[in-house]
Amino acid sequence: MTQPIEQGSLKASDSVAVAGIGMTDMSRRDMTPDQLAHQAVSVAMADAGVEPADLSLVIVANATGGRLNNQACVRGQAWLRKGGLGDVPIVNVDNSCAGGASALHLGTLSARSSDKAILIVGVEKMWTGDRSGTLAGIEDGLPADYRSDMHERLESDPNPAGSILMGLNARWALDMMAERGTTIEQIAAAAVKARRHGARNPLAQLQSEVTIDEVLASPAVALPLTRLMCSSFTDGAAAAVLAGPSFDSVPGAPRILGLVARSGNGSIDYHDRLAETARSGWEAFGFGPSDVDFVELHDATSAEELYSLECLGFFEPGAAGPATLAGDTTIGGRGVTVNPSGGLVGRGHPLGATGIAQVAELVTQLRGTAGQRQVQGARLAVAVNTGGIIDGDAGFVGMVAMAAGR
Repeated sequence: MTQPIEQGSLKASDSVAVAGIGMTDMSRRDMTPDQLAHQAVSVAMADAGVEPADLSLVIVANATGGRLNNQACVRGQAWLRKGGLGDVPIVNVDNSCAGGASALHLGTLSARSSDKAILIVGVEKMWTGDRSGTLAGIEDGLPADYRSDMHERLESDPNPAGSILMGLNARWALDMMAERGTTIEQIAAAAVKARRHGARNPLAQLQSEVTIDEVLASPAVALPLTRLMCSSFTDGAAAAVLAGPSFDSVPGAPRILGLVARSGNGSIDYHDRLAETARSGWEAFGFGPSDVDFVELHDATSAEELYSLECLGFFEPGAAGPATLAGDTTIGGRGVTVNPSGGLVGRGHPLGATGIAQVAELVTQLRGTAGQRQVQGARLAVAVNTGGIIDGDAGFVGMVAMAAGR
């Protein structure tokens, strides 16, 4: 289906199966990083039916362990040392909010050439009682000089949360409203949908539905964004077992058809980078957004969901908001289903684990085992995970396409 181009696309003969997945309950705050990691890993390995001897590599993604959990280095080794993995090599990845997609990228490329399985794990412990510390950990995803400059600008911006990243998201939302005609009610509708989907996901952080009025009336974070439009601090972990062509993988397992990644350097705007990555992705995958049954995308805010949908090509500029307000992007709607897991706003955003949590949702849906949130007839899906801001550009964008097993 796909053609070999730059940036890690896969040929059909090299497709990688996702043989097993595991994810923790994202509503828990009482678990340590090692407990979160062990739980996700044990579930994923049991799901795949593999033992440590079947693994050739473990890749662990985490963003804030150095600041928040007193583990600046060898995080995977420290948190999995009692997990019974023996002497399987562990490699650690830190790529801000896109650590999960980065682990997936490296794991998929490794699985293509390995006669054993690859285990990828994302884990994040963000609730420590130190809100300022957690904000600082999140903002480590920006260059230090840019971070300092943005903090100075916050003093003149209406930003009650004091968050650089929410301030940037607020500016993007205002731009979208001014340039594309998006309304605050349409942004609120995306939040309502996220919470509706999350309420159907037993592992989601937020389990209650909300109304548009409740979203609009919630406290301001950085205008026009309100609290219910924004993702929350989340403790959680997710894991997946990847099996290449030479491994005796599970028959019928969903397969990775292709993946594309980009890192920005400040040369273009964040959303231009997202659009450029998507164009390369659709070319590599051999199909377009109109062929996709559902998408898991990086909705750090509900406004960003609408902007991303347009950048990725699912809607023309200015069209994602009306479609969302009309219910087209919800489960059972007329258009592509967006974030059936609840997304970052509903399921939660445990930074380094988010990209792998997206993959877990893709696999669950493509297996047809998503229960009340099942997208009927789902056969083809994509996930997009981003992380870091480099002078207004995206630090990393990872896009993966998956198909149901045969």
